[in-house]
Amino acid sequence: MTQTQAQAQATSPRTATRWRLQIVHRTRFHYSGPVRSSYNEARLTPENSARQTTLRSRVEIEPAATAYAYRDYWGSTVTAFDLHSPHSELVVTGTSIVEAGPDLAAHDRLGWAALTGREVREEYGEFLSPTPLTAIDDDVVAAARDALGDALPRDAGPLVCAFVHDHMEYLSGSTNVKTNAMQAWRSAKGVCQDISHVTIGLLRALGLPARYVSGYLHPRPDGEIGTAVTGESHAWVEWWDGGWNGFDPTNSVPIGSRHVTLGRGRDYGDVPPFKGLFSGPSSEGHTVTVEVTRLA
Repeated sequence: MTQTQAQAQATSPRTATRWRLQIVHRTRFHYSGPVRSSYNEARLTPENSARQTTLRSRVEIEPAATAYAYRDYWGSTVTAFDLHSPHSELVVTGTSIVEAGPDLAAHDRLGWAALTGREVREEYGEFLSPTPLTAIDDDVVAAARDALGDALPRDAGPLVCAFVHDHMEYLSGSTNVKTNAMQAWRSAKGVCQDISHVTIGLLRALGLPARYVSGYLHPRPDGEIGTAVTGESHAWVEWWDGGWNGFDPTNSVPIGSRHVTLGRGRDYGDVPPFKGLFSGPSSEGHTVTVEVTRLA
């Protein structure tokens, strides 16, 4: 069985299973003294799509603050808030219940000639251009092109994911949010963010529009119902060949019931779970915990 056939079988209606997941994502910031003001954005609300239904979602802030939600340019839901009373700690908790499954939508596949056409390049130009986090050197692109051979666009995405997966080792703590694709590639290790950046950079360089997906992953394929486990923020990729296709290059699996999507963008910089500015004493760091429970 080829990799493409295996992927098709994994997402066939006969084997499709939807999971109901509860995710609790808590970020705790510590400061060396009272902070006078802070301005913040949280991207902690999962999307609604054909693959995924968000049944319930809330963002809680301590100390209490007035918040409002909006959709950003890339379609992600953002919870924005600011605080103007002194506080030495800030806790932001996103709690969601989501039903997720594989993407069973079918679409017509384009050939390479159509993908290089003006219409595609104009509509998807932002997902074809390199960014500082995703730019890939020519020699790495050439090696990936050799690995693809005469593959059609429909097969090129999984092959690029396999190419990156074979070269890079997942190693927690080996990089940070500022590490770019080539730094991670040269070290041959990184986290899901780095592996996704490298994959996206190669897909774009080869002519496939590609975007970064931010979300969560239940770590156990055989997840037991009712058992809370330590989950993780996760990242994967999507590429366009007439329609969008998702794949998790870190784990070398199609997107399915264990994946919960938060948002999409050109790279991590467009979809950080949390970012903000504050006025006051220095930060003493922050801690992040993600707890995932399969409910059904």
